[in-house]
Formats: sequence, C-alpha cells, structure tokens
Amino acid sequence: MKSDLKILVAFLMNFLFSIAEFIGGFFTHSVAISSDALHDLGDSLSIGISYILEKISKRPANSKYTYGFIRFSVLGSLVQTAVLFSGSVIVIYSSILRIINPVEIDYTGMIVMAVFGVVINFAAMLFTHGGKSLNQKAVSLHMLEDVLGWIVVLIGAVIMKFTDISYIDPILSIGVALFSLSHAIHIFIDAMNILLMKAPDDINSDEVIEHLKEIDGVEDVHHLHIWTFDGFAHNVTVHIVTDGDLAAIKHAVRQELAEHGITHSTIEIERSDEHCDSHDCHPDTPHHDAHHHHHHHYHN
Repeated sequence: MKSDLKILVAFLMNFLFSIAEFIGGFFTHSVAISSDALHDLGDSLSIGISYILEKISKRPANSKYTYGFIRFSVLGSLVQTAVLFSGSVIVIYSSILRIINPVEIDYTGMIVMAVFGVVINFAAMLFTHGGKSLNQKAVSLHMLEDVLGWIVVLIGAVIMKFTDISYIDPILSIGVALFSLSHAIHIFIDAMNILLMKAPDDINSDEVIEHLKEIDGVEDVHHLHIWTFDGFAHNVTVHIVTDGDLAAIKHAVRQELAEHGITHSTIEIERSDEHCDSHDCHPDTPHHDAHHHHHHHYHN
C-alpha cells in the first residue's frame, strides 16, 4: 500500500477515535483520557496535514520547484513534532492542575475506553509501520506513542480501581507526555538539519575530497557541497581541476561519489591554467583582493 494512502487511513482512524475519546473522557472524568483525546485530535490533524504534504512530495519537479517537492515530506514531520510539542505541554499543565485538585474518576469506564484505545491504536500502528520517509517515521512514531499511552492508561485504571489512588491518573499523563516529547525532539532535529542544508551524517565531506583527489588525472578538488533532499537522496556539487580526458574523469568522479552513496551530482571541470572566479579555489595566489571576500563564503 502506498505511503500516502497509509497516512490517510491512519488519519481517519485517529480522527474518529479522538471524537469518541472526548466523549469518554468527559463521562469518566479522567484527565489521562481527556488529554489523550486532545493528543489524538492534534495527531490526527497533523497526520492529515502530513498526508497532504506526503502527496505533494511525490510530484515531479517543475520550472518553479526545480528540485521537485521531496522536502514537503520533511515539512510534514516538522508540523507533527510541533503538534506533539504543544500537545505534551498542555497535557503536562492539565495533569499538574489535576494533582492539585483531584476529582472522582469512573475507573470501569476508563478501563473500557483504554481497552478500545489499545486495540484501535495498535491496529493503526501495524498499518503505518515501516515507513521510509521522515514524515512516515513521524506518523508511525505517533501511532506507537498512542499505543503505549493507552497501555499505560489501562494499567493505571486497573491499579486505581483496586487502590482508589486517583492521582495515578495525572502522573501517568505526564509520563506519556514526556516520552513523546523526547522522541519528537529527535525527529525535529533531523528535519531541521535537512532544511538547514547540513551534510548527511553518514557522509564525511573531507573524506570525499581526499578520495576524489586520489583519482588519476585529478589535480585539485574544491567547492564541494553536499546536502540531502530528505535524508535519503543526497546531492553534490563540486569543481574538479584536471587536464585529463574529461569523459573519463567525470565517470571516475561519479563512480567515487556513488560509493559514498551520492546519487545526484553536478561536476564542474576546470583546466589547471584556468582562473576560477570563486576566491576559495586558489587561496595561495595573490589575485584576489579584499573586496572579493564579502562575496560567498563557502567553507568546506
């Protein structure tokens, strides 16, 4: 089943369920269930947005979006982490209020809701499991969280039914919220690194330069820039100085880049006697004046 369709089904399951939950939370007076309803509603909305963005990310490039739309999927994971952040904060806040002012909770109703919650969310989790893109990972993370959240609510409800200690309910909520926060932060950092053009973690650019310089006929390598579209497809632009056979050199460079897992590359070839306009090409030669420096400071 296609990734965007999976996300759509997950959205529908979550959305319908969160409405049922609000009703359940209202009647059982459980903050764990009400805050979970809020969490699920936020989830389903962010999954809905992710569905749209995942769908857009599949579109081919056009004259305006010349790189294509892959990053819309990364945007989806950002939206989701933002929702998780705010959801967790609200949950923690309402739980603290509950600890200060406890209320009567209908434990049996809570157990029934929790059993439903575990079953439905577990089904949704199995369904969205195994997504590749960061966006899909964010979706399946949501699902996993919902399952764990409900298992915790279920255990808590059973314990409370036998012990009648009502503040277990808000404490559980806080636990689940902190758990989802810690995961959301990881996905957020990954997404930000991609958007901020950081080189992918699995590629060492200095090593790539060393390997390219070892190719026969390559005299120098500069202006190497590596970035990733979405964490999977990587892109490189590089200047190669050579007096050798162009086709052979280009082929060798592309092969070397492929070994580093780089599929898209743009290679500019220069002759050794040619003056490259960019100042970091030959920093040892006197021909760049001070006014040259404020142009582009690319540092490899």
